Amino acid sequence: MKATGLYFLIGIALSALFQRYVPAEAMVALFGGNEALGVLMAATIGVPLYACGGGTIPLLQQWLWDGMSVGSAASFMLTGPSTKITNLGAVKIVLGVERFALYLLFVMVFSLMTGLVVNLVL
Repeated sequence: MKATGLYFLIGIALSALFQRYVPAEAMVALFGGNEALGVLMAATIGVPLYACGGGTIPLLQQWLWDGMSVGSAASFMLTGPSTKITNLGAVKIVLGVERFALYLLFVMVFSLMTGLVVNLVL
């Protein structure tokens, strides 16, 4: 509870803010349907907006209720943990700038493909 409790509360607070101030139509326009753009947007937003898995769940739950596709949610969940600051720092230090850029590209492409497959299956 000590390790994830704060992040879970932040996720609940973000979920409440999105529910109150972001119209459902905006969520459907950005992340809805089985469109590749929605999945790409979710993957892109997942990179800088890292929250732990527990903190992301309430936020994604609200987004799914508002019309986010399941593939977009999967894509968002893949990019977050892969691009947290400690992982990125270690990759850059150990592998160098070129491989760091390849790592980011791989994470984005893999999460995009996974989100598209999830949308096709579900």
